[in-house]
Amino acid sequence: MRVGVYLFPQTPGKEFVDFRRWLQANERDYNHAMRTLNGYALRGGGEYLVWAAGDFENFLSPRPQLASDMRQQLLPVARLLLRNNWPIRQHATYDESIQQLLEVFEELDQNEIDFAGRRWAIDHAETISSESIARVKALGGGIAIQNRMAFAGEYFLQRYGEKVTGQSPPLRELVDSGIPIGAGTDATRVSSYNPWLSLYWMISGKTVGGTRLYPQANCLTRQEALRLYTVGSAWFSGEDGIKGRIAPGQFADLTVLSDDYFSVPEEQVKNIESVLTMVDGRPTYAAKEFSHLDPQLPAVSPAWSPVAHFGGYASATDE
Repeated sequence: MRVGVYLFPQTPGKEFVDFRRWLQANERDYNHAMRTLNGYALRGGGEYLVWAAGDFENFLSPRPQLASDMRQQLLPVARLLLRNNWPIRQHATYDESIQQLLEVFEELDQNEIDFAGRRWAIDHAETISSESIARVKALGGGIAIQNRMAFAGEYFLQRYGEKVTGQSPPLRELVDSGIPIGAGTDATRVSSYNPWLSLYWMISGKTVGGTRLYPQANCLTRQEALRLYTVGSAWFSGEDGIKGRIAPGQFADLTVLSDDYFSVPEEQVKNIESVLTMVDGRPTYAAKEFSHLDPQLPAVSPAWSPVAHFGGYASATDE
């Protein structure tokens, strides 16, 4: 596996202290050193920079307000990380939160630190507005979206109504804006790391339960959705020159799929699986006709782990 790590402070009110200590103890991976299997590479700070700047995503509850001292807490942490050339990213569900974050970033950009060429991002951004998209673009930032609405969309629809839900997030506008966009799952807080559920959500506009959230105009093509999951996401870790394509000079990472993503019926996209996964040119997982290539893995530890009894990821096609 190739794992890029962002450091997430765990103690509210101690974020600056934690990041200052981490800066002294760790060197960020500037040179893409993660060219071997089972490697971790430190990428930056987030997705919480400070807890005061985070809003939760429980759509059963009203939109939360950011802490009144959010700016005073976020400004020194963002300044510290950016001055040390660490990429930053901050969780924000609602546009009201994003606008407050952008005020802090714009203040830094105008008075202290040039944001041009830096890798920084907002995570989630379900209700981001056109105005905020333009502000993110002006600062050279990106948006990382996840399929939280695929699992909680019904609750969001009940609380905010069909019109707001239909543009949460505004997938088409985000892609057409030209800013860097990456896709994911928010695993394992919201869902598993299964990418096909996220891809299905983006192209169908539906939750996993079948509720339609988005009009067709706010859905993506299969090519667009796949691009967000590959080249698009590689931008955030600064690896867009070596990751995300099957091409000379790129990592030799690829999968052979159980079905053709571009031609199977839409409802079957969420059931696609890998039958052969290769990382760095070597098989790391193989099944069905490729099972003879499956590497010998160590015993599951601890022995009581569910995967030792249930055989791995369960899908709707399992008997």
